[in-house]
Amino acid sequence: MYAEERQQEILRRARAAGRVDVVSLAGELDVTTETIRRDLTALERAGVLRRVHGGAIPVERMGFEPALATRDEVMTAEKERIAKAALAELPEDGSVIIDAGSTTGRLVQILPADRELTVVVNSPPLATALAARANISVIMLGGRLRGRTLATVDDWALRPLSQLHVDVAFMATNGCSVAKGLTTPDPAEAAIKRAMVSAAERSVLLADHTKFTNTYLASFAELSEIDVVITDTGLDLALAADLSAAGPEVVRA
Repeated sequence: MYAEERQQEILRRARAAGRVDVVSLAGELDVTTETIRRDLTALERAGVLRRVHGGAIPVERMGFEPALATRDEVMTAEKERIAKAALAELPEDGSVIIDAGSTTGRLVQILPADRELTVVVNSPPLATALAARANISVIMLGGRLRGRTLATVDDWALRPLSQLHVDVAFMATNGCSVAKGLTTPDPAEAAIKRAMVSAAERSVLLADHTKFTNTYLASFAELSEIDVVITDTGLDLALAADLSAAGPEVVRA
């Protein structure tokens, strides 16, 4: 097992059980305790685990939300494949919402230059990236800027969304499950995401497979409200079937 595969397995176990301990992991994965400690250190630096005495706890169990810059460094290859697959959901012309997030940010980077689009965003970095594009008209939602996610929230973002209708909303999420739907740690950000889904004719979720083992504080959409889920091949086939049965088409890129 490669180090990255082992670390993903450690993260999966931590999220399923609520914590992991070094000695048990070393025995079950047939490596030394020193190797496990290095793995836990790498996962902590990636912002997905927090080290505790003898083991580690997933950050969502601590009410901790990793910063956007931290999330942007994790699962990069998978996020790039997801973004490329999302291009198939773009209208030929028209309007879209692109939610703040590390995977949706990759979609912004590869939007085609041959389509005239109006793009609504609630992220200053995404608005800046789009501003130089001659074929794109950018609508930037105002409001309070959350430093951790670089997303605008509250009434000044919500009011314009209530008056908009777009072809497609490309959504990000912190967690997704069949039982709880799409969730995020911050209620203010959940309200914006909910309004984005409501403003769109179709909604497309961009989420790597690690998001499907998490549930966070605030729900913003049921799976039945999402038309397409685009994820990566790391998503278990049985879970993909369960997600599809709840409503959306599931694409494993």
